[in-house]
Amino acid sequence: MVMTDATKAGRERPLSPFVSVWRWHITMAASIAHRVTGVALYVAALIAAAWAISLASGPDAYAAFKAVMASPIGLVVMFGLTVSFFYHLANGVRHLVWDTGRGFDIKTANASAVLVIAFALAASIAIWVIAAMTGAI
Repeated sequence: MVMTDATKAGRERPLSPFVSVWRWHITMAASIAHRVTGVALYVAALIAAAWAISLASGPDAYAAFKAVMASPIGLVVMFGLTVSFFYHLANGVRHLVWDTGRGFDIKTANASAVLVIAFALAASIAIWVIAAMTGAI
């Protein structure tokens, strides 16, 4: 019977390549943010469902829902969902451009990641400014 070379004390486990080789860069952060904003949009769908249910449940339930959404925490969540929506939209367009085979060189990929982040923030701020000017918040 052949025995393996393993000792009882064990050897150090190898590290995953991303730990020892990769470094953080904007395109990596953009990829992770795309996944995170996708999950956030599922949360937005649940909030939209809660809105519809509260609306169908009558004026008291709807008033309670509006109170929660108008609270400071509700406003922060809604702003985060606004940023998530615009980020996911812009990064989805970026991915569509990539599907054509363009934008893969490092300089263009980095620039497009910065552009997506800037667009998401600018569009979200613009929407919230318009909402505040019209009395929606």
